[in-house]
Amino acid sequence: MNTAVQKGLIVYSAVISTVALAIFLMGARSQPTRFDEISVHRLNVTEPDGTLRMVISNKDRLPPVIIKGKERPEMGEARPQAGMIFYNDEGTENGGLIFSGRKNDKGQIVDAGASLSFDRYGAGQTIQLAGVDDSENHFAGLAINDVGGQRVWAGRDRTGLASISLAGTDGKERIRLQVTGEGQASIVFLDAKGNVIQEVSPAK
Repeated sequence: MNTAVQKGLIVYSAVISTVALAIFLMGARSQPTRFDEISVHRLNVTEPDGTLRMVISNKDRLPPVIIKGKERPEMGEARPQAGMIFYNDEGTENGGLIFSGRKNDKGQIVDAGASLSFDRYGAGQTIQLAGVDDSENHFAGLAINDVGGQRVWAGRDRTGLASISLAGTDGKERIRLQVTGEGQASIVFLDAKGNVIQEVSPAK
């Protein structure tokens, strides 16, 4: 075999080996990495172009409001909760699940509860399921919101009142079906200023 043929075979062999190695590595990269357990402070889920779609975080790393991929801390107070925040195609927050539970140095519960919310595209919350029971707030329920404010509330407050409240598009409550903690039931009608104009209770 002459030298030229030998050199050709060597080059051919090198090319084939390189191609085979590249195919092997590409196949290896396409296989998902599996873990039995992983511990992180924050996990970002992104699109191939880098657009943020979800954050799973502890309370120290939970981001402020993000609009089109940019953090906007001036649009809301810091959130001392852990949880998951969801983002739409443009990288703007559109819902999430947050939860917390902590005591201060005196052993008082100062922050405890959870909230699951879904946002309108480019606006505020449309649906929120929340329960809070700490030093300042005691309530649990489902809220349905509109652009002007809360339209529907079904839940209980700190006094033990269970109610279903309906409001106009301006967010002002106009009718409430309620039962007190003592079991007294009534239907309350309100005017645009929030004043009770009629309350109907069952006949004794």
